[in-house]
Amino acid sequence: MYVVPTADEPTGKIPVLDWLAAPETCDVVTALVADGREVRFVGGCVRDTMAKRPIGDIDIATPDPPESVLELLERAGIRAVPTGIEHGTVTAIIGDAKFEITTLRRDVETDGRHAKVAFTDDWVEDASRRDFTINTLSATPDGDIYDPYNGIYDLANGIVRFVGLAHERVDEDVLRILRFFRFHGTYGKPPADRDALAACRSRADKLAQLSGERVRDELFRILMTPDPADVVLMMRGERIFEHVLPEIGDINRLRMLNWLETRAIVMESIKPDPLRRLAALIEVDGAGAEVVGARLRLSNRERDRLVILSESLRDVSPDMGEAAEKKTIRRLGVNTLCDFALLAWAEELAATGRLASDRNQAWIALLERAEAWRTPEFPLNGDDVAVLGIPEGPQIGSFLTRVEDWWESGGYKASRQGCLDRLLKLVEEER
Repeated sequence: MYVVPTADEPTGKIPVLDWLAAPETCDVVTALVADGREVRFVGGCVRDTMAKRPIGDIDIATPDPPESVLELLERAGIRAVPTGIEHGTVTAIIGDAKFEITTLRRDVETDGRHAKVAFTDDWVEDASRRDFTINTLSATPDGDIYDPYNGIYDLANGIVRFVGLAHERVDEDVLRILRFFRFHGTYGKPPADRDALAACRSRADKLAQLSGERVRDELFRILMTPDPADVVLMMRGERIFEHVLPEIGDINRLRMLNWLETRAIVMESIKPDPLRRLAALIEVDGAGAEVVGARLRLSNRERDRLVILSESLRDVSPDMGEAAEKKTIRRLGVNTLCDFALLAWAEELAATGRLASDRNQAWIALLERAEAWRTPEFPLNGDDVAVLGIPEGPQIGSFLTRVEDWWESGGYKASRQGCLDRLLKLVEEER
């Protein structure tokens, strides 16, 4: 059950933290209240302050229409950008600081993807159109907290629930299905809200209406939650992935990869990575990865990386031997080698449950060697072959490859002159 707000009265205070007292924040607030209107901070900055979490974006709400917001900011000499003026949003920029300022709104019409809005001066009405109770909190510049939907209680108890009737909130915007699982994975505690799960499950087929970009962005955020495998397992149980990512495979590989990235390895270069986690989650070959990349509208670089990571693990292991290891690092690059190593290590852990400590240390040593490796540059190029009278075409590449293989097998010790001598010998043998 949800609590219908009966009054718009403050319920407490937040401390005046750095973000609230920052000169840039004060300057924006001073500009917005110049005509005597009230402004409040809304969204994540208030929620995360209450939850004692790091603060990201600072969002502000005001009863003033966007045209008035633009005028007030410009009057104060603050750069103002109409980033979403049809929906009431203006961005204020002071140095490196950005503030998204949105006029209070109410929904006039929704279709599951987009909403037509009208502006209002009613703070509770604006809160009622938000997705989850923990996102309805607002705070005045003095720190007074307004909590019309018991968001403070839900936040403290790890409850992620929709404002009002769950199915109505999902019908307004089906992206809220994915947002629910992301927020539960970030703020929630088991068990998940039953009404929310029922609404998400019954409307999951509508996710096909969404653009690939919107799905991708939420999916990447889900994969970056503290325990993404638990969230994915819940989503699969509610049959969500059938409509957005039917290629999911062994969730345990994602679980092990998350453990490696966040707890098992203490290396500056190893950080959680959503695309690597996506590669751990799906079971496809290169062609299948192309399909996933197209559906999620990945960038060309992201798509190519996913294809490479999905084709095979290329026999990357601590047992490769020094020569093969150096050759693999050089051919793949350090970052790709680390991707392959982490995925292969996670796969071993998923298959066995646990590895002996010396095996884990061997994987760590491989990553450390890769990180320390400085790739030598092959000293020849196509011009060196052409000057020997080899016509332009595949023969040039063939000779270069043969010399490079020889150079690699010798531990990269041969000088440029040594490589030229080897090239000349190969060319003479062909004549």
